[in-house]
Amino acid sequence: MSTAISVLGGVGLFLLGMTVMTGGLKGLAGSALRTVLGKAAATPLRGSFWGAIVTLLVQSSSATTMTTIGLVSAGLLTFPQGLGLVFGANVGTTGTGWLVALIGVRVSLTAAALPMIFVGALTKLLGRGRISGAGAALAGFGLVLFGLTTLQQGMGGLAERLHPADLPVVLASPDAGWWAGMAGVLVLVVVGLVMTALMQSSTAAVAVTMSAYFAGAVGLDQACALIIGQNIGTATSSALAAIGASTTAKRLAIAYVLFKLIAAVIALVLFPVVTPLLIRAASTIDGVTLLAGYHTAYNVVGVLVLLPLINPFTRLVERILPERASPLTRCLDPSALESPVVAVEAVRRTIARALAAVCGSVGGALDAASRSEAARLGKGAVPVPGAADALRRAQVFLSDVNGPPETDGEQKRLTSTLHALDHASRLAETASEEIDFGTVRGGPDDMRAGQLCAEAMRNAAAIAAGVAVLFAPDKSGQANSAPATDAAPDATAASTAETLARLKLNATELGELRPAHRSATLGAVASGTLTAAEAMVRVETVRSLAALAHHAWRSAAHLIGRG
Repeated sequence: MSTAISVLGGVGLFLLGMTVMTGGLKGLAGSALRTVLGKAAATPLRGSFWGAIVTLLVQSSSATTMTTIGLVSAGLLTFPQGLGLVFGANVGTTGTGWLVALIGVRVSLTAAALPMIFVGALTKLLGRGRISGAGAALAGFGLVLFGLTTLQQGMGGLAERLHPADLPVVLASPDAGWWAGMAGVLVLVVVGLVMTALMQSSTAAVAVTMSAYFAGAVGLDQACALIIGQNIGTATSSALAAIGASTTAKRLAIAYVLFKLIAAVIALVLFPVVTPLLIRAASTIDGVTLLAGYHTAYNVVGVLVLLPLINPFTRLVERILPERASPLTRCLDPSALESPVVAVEAVRRTIARALAAVCGSVGGALDAASRSEAARLGKGAVPVPGAADALRRAQVFLSDVNGPPETDGEQKRLTSTLHALDHASRLAETASEEIDFGTVRGGPDDMRAGQLCAEAMRNAAAIAAGVAVLFAPDKSGQANSAPATDAAPDATAASTAETLARLKLNATELGELRPAHRSATLGAVASGTLTAAEAMVRVETVRSLAALAHHAWRSAAHLIGRG
């Protein structure tokens, strides 16, 4: 009974310590986690490297994965780049196994762990911000060490009752055939999977396996089989978390599960070759260290196999789960709300897509009216009411962000986003009104007003399309974490500035034309050229066209940081 209590208590302390330490490290990192991941994933290979490093530092593959989901949803990363980060997180999370192998099962760490817990808890309670996060990380690390010591004591008692011979044979031997050995492997894989599913932590499950091997309760080959199952088991938590989540989260969960299964198949195929080599190496190298290396190598091989195939792999995942959300609100993923910076970028892209939709609709209506044709939406085009609804949802989404931005630059970006959202909403509201575009075929000033507004819509739509598109790596290979029009090469930036200058000129000319048009149109009533009703309609139409051009200009200017 005391053995079971020690094992369960050690696992519980380990899990609690990992939770506290991860929370502290995330608080200590702050928005740096989002910045590092956003800038490091220029290519899937670089993303895998930095995903492993960041996960190793924050000791949480789930933190990396959830941040990646937010970045992909907001349009700051492409799906293949996000997959690279998730693949790397699988490698980084094996770092805790090395901690267990190098110090956790060899010595009693109670004398060092308890002071760490005290100092860390005190710092957590008395400090603020990152100081508090550092305290939580220290206290969590102390709990991890104390849990490992308790687990080690429990496994010592378990080894007196459990012997490797009591478990299924997993290698072909004179006493067991090859098929019996592989059947034993599969049994232990299932046991390892169940362990991780129950603990909801592959790190804790692997720590139990390493402690059991160190205590002599399981053999080296049996521990390897358990680790394969425990590595698969981490996918269960991702699959459960994806239930009811966004399409992006579900896709990454599917990719995560497929990655685990593919890596497991590779490990099982190589199992009869690798485990004899490990057993032979155990005569000169410590077996616990070999298990840590096996756990890491197992995931590294999976990454090396899938990285060259990441584009076909991405297409497979997208085919399994196609995107069904509106193209305008696709970026408004709830996972982005955890980071104010990511949430702001998600809203900016939503605004840009809505702005492009409204401007395209208005511009098409004006072009059709100038040719005396009925306005028609193009294939895949979004009507104005749909764009207006997307902007309302963006406003609600921005209200639910978890806390304010941390830096002055992030606060300014939020302010410019709000300005862009306000002008885009006013644009959609004006476009939703019953505007008689047919009047642009009236006098010269009416035709000029129609031409200026149509040109303004085209320019605004071009700028918005540049902001809405997923960013691409620049010439140096560095991934931009801002819209392409915000931090683009000189040629693109110059082109965007020229387009904005033309848009401003369109809006200014249209605003200056309006008083003269109003005076001339109302004067035509007195001369009998127009009826009062016709004159009022023409005046109102030009007023609406001027408002459309002005709001399009101001929204586009704020989207590219020139407001």
